[in-house]
Amino acid sequence: MQSAFEPNDPERFAAALRRFDEENARDPNREVADGESHPRELIYAQWLTDWVQQLSPEASEPLRLAARCQHIARWLIPRDSYPMSRPGYLQWRADLKKFHAQKAGEILRAVGYDDDTIRRVQDLNLKKNFPADPESRVLEDALCLVFLERQLAALAAKSDDAKMINALQKSWKKMTPAAHAEALKLRYGAREQSLIERALA
Repeated sequence: MQSAFEPNDPERFAAALRRFDEENARDPNREVADGESHPRELIYAQWLTDWVQQLSPEASEPLRLAARCQHIARWLIPRDSYPMSRPGYLQWRADLKKFHAQKAGEILRAVGYDDDTIRRVQDLNLKKNFPADPESRVLEDALCLVFLERQLAALAAKSDDAKMINALQKSWKKMTPAAHAEALKLRYGAREQSLIERALA
């Protein structure tokens, strides 16, 4: 579906996306997609943007900006810089969200966005008011769909069934019925399909 979206200032919007992409293009980690190698966070931001626009063709400017910078420069705070425990993982995730929001704010301010727009993008980065905020739900749906479409197989390859079923059930619980419908249309490998069926049983 073609969107009729028009940013308030097309040059400023394009500059923000370009700056986010330039930042993410520095990711030393690589992701192979459709036979080509890409900086991981750069291609991830594109996947997330695509899903937000598919789920919500009328998505607002702050939501589109938040999708493009949700994991900005994530490689700068590696998981192994925190204790490899559940509390360590949760602290890492919390610190990452704050880091992404701060980094996004700096770029948005530099290209000329006002404080209200910056705060809105940061609130979405931080998942404030989830699930009451409808836009935070769209973003969470998109995050879950990127996981299912692009990351599930790799994670399943190195995890046992019980761990995967638990992860799938947690993701499913956060998703809206619209996202469930999209998830069920995706094509999965035999093991991933079986894990999803068991998680939803």
